[in-house]
Amino acid sequence: MNIRKVLRQYGLRPSKGLGQNFLESEPVLWRIVEASEVGPADTVIEIGPGLGQLTEELLARAHHVIAVELDRKMVAILSDRLGQRDHLTLVQGDILETDLGALMALAKATPNEGEIRVVANLPYYITSAAIRHVLESGLRLASVTVMVQREVAQRIVAKPGKMSLLAVSVQVYGEPELVCRVPSGAFYPPPKVDSAVLTIRPHAQPLVSDTLLPTFFRIVQAGFQQKRKQLHNSLGHGLSLNREQTLSLLDQADIDPQRRPQMLTINEWGRLAEIVASR
Repeated sequence: MNIRKVLRQYGLRPSKGLGQNFLESEPVLWRIVEASEVGPADTVIEIGPGLGQLTEELLARAHHVIAVELDRKMVAILSDRLGQRDHLTLVQGDILETDLGALMALAKATPNEGEIRVVANLPYYITSAAIRHVLESGLRLASVTVMVQREVAQRIVAKPGKMSLLAVSVQVYGEPELVCRVPSGAFYPPPKVDSAVLTIRPHAQPLVSDTLLPTFFRIVQAGFQQKRKQLHNSLGHGLSLNREQTLSLLDQADIDPQRRPQMLTINEWGRLAEIVASR
């Protein structure tokens, strides 16, 4: 697809306010499709279809595609270009305010034998919130394949020693994998930074039980509020505990109080949550 030609045809320009950067590179498009592993029995929820170049490829492979687009002008173009197709449901709306379970019911697209997969080219400003929203949707997802800022992708796939609040928030729900780097020149207009394709394969169940997740995230957020400090300082400040209480908590979890939050594993954060919840 000639992105610039299509935009001229409809008299439009990319919206900076909506973070619109349209992918022009066909090789990268194919990498996204391959990474998503979409099959003929699968239902795909596509976030931010834009002009529909990726949507067309997904429609050729999937049982059903539900495309959620915020920009009403893009929705009109998608409707015009893709027409009425039985296996396409086009929705105008903000993904952060969309109930994905209700979306599946509306589209009557629940697969009998296939999987549910999410594919998205996310505006940078909603990346973290959108990924979290998808992973917490309650849907049994086979994969989440997203285009994100390269730096964000590297933070998400980080291992203990370089963990962040974002990495913990994603990895408690699934296993992320960096698929490929995408240079800024692959887009029109080119963003100021490079991007990356990332695939997350959700765990059958979160690594922390549903009832414990609120406590888990409260503790993780407290720990990373002052990530350069040692745990006995950052946790004590974030949870409003005195030194004795903080050291007791870390001792029960068998965690060295001099370690820093970026060093902890998901399981260690989970142990802390269990101890706090039992008090």
